[in-house]
Parts: sequence; structure tokens; C-alpha cells
Amino acid sequence: MRAALIGLTLFAAVLHATWNAVLRSGVDRLWSITIMSFATTAVAIPFAFFLPLPLSGCWTYLTVSAVLQVAYSILLAQAYQYGELGLVYPIVRGSVPLLVTIGGFVLASQRLSRPASLGIALISLGIVSLAFGRARAHVRSVALALASALFVASYVTADALGVRLAGNPRSYAVWAFIIYGVLMPPAFLLLRRRITVHLLAPETLKAMAGGLISLGSYGAIVTALALGNAGPVSALRETSIVFSALIGRMFLGETLTARRILVCLVVTLGAVCIGYGS
Repeated sequence: MRAALIGLTLFAAVLHATWNAVLRSGVDRLWSITIMSFATTAVAIPFAFFLPLPLSGCWTYLTVSAVLQVAYSILLAQAYQYGELGLVYPIVRGSVPLLVTIGGFVLASQRLSRPASLGIALISLGIVSLAFGRARAHVRSVALALASALFVASYVTADALGVRLAGNPRSYAVWAFIIYGVLMPPAFLLLRRRITVHLLAPETLKAMAGGLISLGSYGAIVTALALGNAGPVSALRETSIVFSALIGRMFLGETLTARRILVCLVVTLGAVCIGYGS
């Protein structure tokens, strides 16, 4: 990989861990992730006027993906309610390639390479180890993080199918953000009945910034995938797991024990193995 491509992928990884840190630091995480959806939708809407509409065959996948993303957002917000960034984030990020790989094996009879098999073992070991010891994760946070990962794997699969039918991948991405942004506020209202937004309040500005950071992460990784091979880029992106532990320590005051660092490294190595073995 070229140095510029490596730098771009690492930048995407840092941004992804950062917007999760913004969400974790919020007073009300469900409210924060809903406000983040306002920011991403506001940015996406102008592009919809300049890009062609996605072709008709992809709209079912677009809608399904958006619904799954709403469910993921709710579960992730709940996971951060019970667990720290340095515990929840490795479970979510590590479980996604794990679930996608296992799903391909079970549902599509895809053969597992040796690196992918090793990656599954390492991620499983890392996640299980988080449930033991004095610094173990809250059982509810582990369950919610695993559920979040399941929904991520599901909407990624829907997007992989839908974008092939869209005619224009950028149009597909824009409308995915718009539909998600339309669905997220009603989902919040179903759970809370009322949403209050003070545009200049610090929490609002922080959440909006988190949404823009998430968009930046998405744009950076899409660009990296367009410039390089998917396997190495996807594998390197999983260094966000390590960055999440460092960000949690530096900005959220989370404990960074040798054991937690080791778990992050093991899960990251497992994700890298799956990326290269896919």
C-alpha cells in the first residue's frame, strides 16, 4: 500500500473512533446520536439535487439498510450507556467482520481461509476475555454491543447488494443518509415521546460535530477503498479499535490497563487477518 493510502485509511480509523467517543461522552446518548443524524442528513440533502436518482431496483435495499441503521444506532447508544468506549467499541468493530465471515460460511458456503479462521479465533478470544476479570464489561453492554454489530453486519450486507443496483454509488450513499435521517427522529419519539433541541447549546454543537466527523470518516474510507484493494484497506481500518482505547484514556478518563490494550490488539489482529483472508 502507498503511504498516502495508508495515511488516508488511518485517518478514517481515527475519525470513526472519534465520533464514537463523542457519542460516549454525551449526557443522553440516544439524543446525541439522533442529533448526529440531523447533521449527516443536512449535509447529504444538497447532493441529492446534483446526483441522479438511484435506479428503482435498489430502493428496497436502501430502505432496509436505513431501518437497520436506526436499530443499530439505538442499540449502540444503549451499549454506551452501560459500557466504556474502550470496552464497547472493540466488541462492535471486531464482531462485524466476524459475523460477516461466519454468515458467508453458513449462508453462502464460502470457504474460510486460514487467515480468516485465525481471525475468527482471535476476535472470539478477545471478546470473551472482556467478560472476565476485575475490569470486565457490564453484561448488558456486551449483549448490546454484540446486537449492534449484528445490525451493522446486516445493513452492510444490504448495502453491498443495493449499491450494485443503484447505477451510481454516490447517489446510493446520499439517499441512505437521507432516509436514515428521516427515520431516526420518529424512532426517538417512539421511545421518548419528545425531543428538545437548543441549537447553540454545547451538547447540541458537540453532537452535530460528531455527525460531521462520522461523515468525514465515511468519505475517507470510501475514497481509500476506491484507491486501493478492499482487503488491506478494510484490515487497516480496524486499527480504529486501538485508537478508541487511546481516545478513551486521553479524553474520557477511561482506565487503560495492560489487559485492555492486549484485548484491543488481539481483536485488531483478528480483524486484520479476516481482511487479508477475505
